[in-house]
Amino acid sequence: MTRIGKRSSARLAVHAVVLAAVVFLSAVMAEAQDTAAPEAPSGQIAVGSSEIDDEEIRDRIRAILGEMAGFEDVDVSVSSGVVTVSGEVIDAAAEETLRSVVNRVDGVVALENEVTQTADLEVRLAPAIERLRQRVERIAVNAPMFVLALLAFAIVFVAGWLLTSRFHFWERLAPNAFISDIYRTVARFLFAAVGLVVALDILNATALIGAVLGAAGLVGLAVGFAVRDTVENFIASVLLSLRQPFRPNDVVDINGDLGSVARLTSRATILISPDGNQIRIPNATVFKGRIVNYTRDPHRRFVFTLGVGPETDLAAALSRGTEALAGLPFVLADPPVSAWIEDVGESSILVTFAAWADQTRSDFLKARGEAIRVTKTALEAEGISLPEPTYRLKMETGGTDAGEPRAAVRPPSATLALEALPDAATPDHAGLATEKVLERERGSKDTSPDLLSDAREAE
Repeated sequence: MTRIGKRSSARLAVHAVVLAAVVFLSAVMAEAQDTAAPEAPSGQIAVGSSEIDDEEIRDRIRAILGEMAGFEDVDVSVSSGVVTVSGEVIDAAAEETLRSVVNRVDGVVALENEVTQTADLEVRLAPAIERLRQRVERIAVNAPMFVLALLAFAIVFVAGWLLTSRFHFWERLAPNAFISDIYRTVARFLFAAVGLVVALDILNATALIGAVLGAAGLVGLAVGFAVRDTVENFIASVLLSLRQPFRPNDVVDINGDLGSVARLTSRATILISPDGNQIRIPNATVFKGRIVNYTRDPHRRFVFTLGVGPETDLAAALSRGTEALAGLPFVLADPPVSAWIEDVGESSILVTFAAWADQTRSDFLKARGEAIRVTKTALEAEGISLPEPTYRLKMETGGTDAGEPRAAVRPPSATLALEALPDAATPDHAGLATEKVLERERGSKDTSPDLLSDAREAE
């Protein structure tokens, strides 16, 4: 025998041994299963005898279905453990219940389901009508408890409403009327929540509180996202009313909008521009924006620039302009008047003057205008020229020079008066028309309360 033949014989012998072992183990396991006592699966319904026949299975299933409603028209037959059900049931749920009951009976090998759902509308509506009748009867029986729970809720809620409306200690707790209204609203909400808990406890339904609070939280979250800008403005109004960054009639600049503060409502800050126009700025923008309050400090500096001729004695111009400014009655001595050379222009040298005025005794804009007039007059009276931009034009016609342009003619200025105008120090901020608009806006009967208060300390 060759080497290859020996190897093939060895492989066949190994395969035969493995196959014999598998067959032996299979026979042993089958015998063990045959001799072991069979155990009924969990949930099986026994029929009563050790040897189960078809009639016992059929009678057991019919007895079970006879005790259940909705299976009166179902017929059951059994052959060799195969159960066949036919007839009509109310709906798919009843069909599933029938299948579950039959499969749980001992001895059932298979199920042939031939039942159909009934098309009789009256039959299908009967269970719903019965459930509705039972619920109506239950409500009628529990009606006194519902009335008692509703009465308890009403008593607690009305008592809380009266307490928060009649007693005015909220005004002592809150810095302004707007915050006191918030406190009052929160207190009423708490009383309503307590009344709801009492009513549910009477009905023995306190488990619903968690569901109600969860639903309220989801609704509040959805509403919060929907009205995010409104909520942001409301919170900003609360913070602004507490911090008071400005007061009524203060002149402020909010992100480039200049005007006098008229009102602070729960939604917007209302300004009156120098032109008398109403400016409404959302409170969220005001709270996050840049606010310049020109009225907080009564002393305010005004600055202006004049252009003098290139040949001017700049030291004399600075000295004469400073002296003229210091002599004005509305200009403060402390801080003193200051002046400096700002820049060199194309046809003049720019000189800047700065002085301080008391806004409570003089109108700022009028004071600044009068200071410019007096300083200009003083420089011109000193012989200092304030040139205007000049342009040299050369016109050619037929190749010939049209000549030099005429020099600019300047009116005489040495005779101008240096005295301040009598109304320069009149406190007429933003004009009489603006003051009337402010008074009208402050006294308007708007539904939104004014959150500003002169009695509280500003930020």
